[in-house]
Amino acid sequence: MERVAIVGPGGAGKTTFARALGERTGLPVIHLDEHFWQPGWVPTDQDRWRVVQEDLLAGERWIADGNYGGTLDVRFRRADTVIVFAPSRLRCVVGVIRRWATSGGRAVQADGCPERVTLEFLRWVWRYPGHSRAKVDRALVEHGPRARVVEVRHRRTARRLLAEPMS
Repeated sequence: MERVAIVGPGGAGKTTFARALGERTGLPVIHLDEHFWQPGWVPTDQDRWRVVQEDLLAGERWIADGNYGGTLDVRFRRADTVIVFAPSRLRCVVGVIRRWATSGGRAVQADGCPERVTLEFLRWVWRYPGHSRAKVDRALVEHGPRARVVEVRHRRTARRLLAEPMS
């Protein structure tokens, strides 16, 4: 496990898991939100975003935490492991709200981008299993056929994965 892509809906625990996996393996963790969002929640242009990700993932060792369905191919082509978080919709929505509430809205996704919970974001989280997950599955078939794919539906699965011997 040298190049790990972590995807899944908001509130699923991807970032927390990525940090723990980085500590466990010594792999550098790349939180894609930190590179995509510019201050004031301004998105990076899609063409530029592809180049930014290619640069970020040029190394031989990394953990990439984040979705960005339009550029899954960039990560999956290079990943030797893809971890797909797939908890229930309700658990994810609760996770988003809990993260916002426990941080008092002060968590920061990227420089100049304080945590926010919008109806649009909650809708995306709720629709993820039917819409975004299909994109992930298609991208895995097309761009990640050699990668080890691990689906994480429950926190106990994430804990077991972190406890596995690292090769």
